Amino acid sequence: MIELRSSFLDWFLYRRALRYWRKAARAASRTHLSLLRVQRARARNLRHSLNEVISTADNRLALPMIGSNAFPKPHGTDWAWRPSLWSESLPVPGRSTVQSKSQLGDEVTLFHDCQQSELTLRQIRNLREADLAPFGLSMDVFNFDGSFLSLVLALPDAAVQGLQRRHLIRVDTILELEKPLEIFARLNIMHGPNTEQLVRELPLHEEDISVEFDLAYSNINEKRVERAWIDLIFDNPQMSQVTLRDLTLCRHPRAEL
Repeated sequence: MIELRSSFLDWFLYRRALRYWRKAARAASRTHLSLLRVQRARARNLRHSLNEVISTADNRLALPMIGSNAFPKPHGTDWAWRPSLWSESLPVPGRSTVQSKSQLGDEVTLFHDCQQSELTLRQIRNLREADLAPFGLSMDVFNFDGSFLSLVLALPDAAVQGLQRRHLIRVDTILELEKPLEIFARLNIMHGPNTEQLVRELPLHEEDISVEFDLAYSNINEKRVERAWIDLIFDNPQMSQVTLRDLTLCRHPRAEL
């Protein structure tokens, strides 16, 4: 009830102020100069606050909404997911001199074998009109004395529930690279004591960067699938910056012939 009264009072005061300034604008050409000076000062103060509200509102409303999971999905998709790093604000948005097995959020882990880490990871807010994901991931690599660097994304349980060899698992990403790199995506599926691995190179020369893993070419035991994860493997990443503006996954059955 208090909230309703407050809302009504706000609306009433807004309408009253609007009528006042409309009336003042119509009468400005014949208003006494002493009063006109007062109105001008008040109007300028009001204009400054209004411009701030409008500017901030325009920027915020133009950004992808936090928590958004909207993205294109193939026909017949029975599971789709945008990891929380790309959809929700993280309590710890970044790390520097990142050690191997360090996590950013609950799902992303960095692995490397550097003797001295000169790597940073940070979550960034997407600002571009074309972005669907609220957030992105920026990785800076300076001196790199290791032999491998990978980001590991743990898939939720829903990704493997009912998983069959007739399924395709698709990974879509939006990438910005400071210099040309080779990046590979590897799908790992643990089934019983075994782990099946499927590897695809990301087609970085294409506008839409996506890869599909066809499980028909795997040897998974459908009855024993336990968990799955994705490795993003970066080849020769020294002195480079990689920005993943978005990363989404979906699962759909292969079209029957």
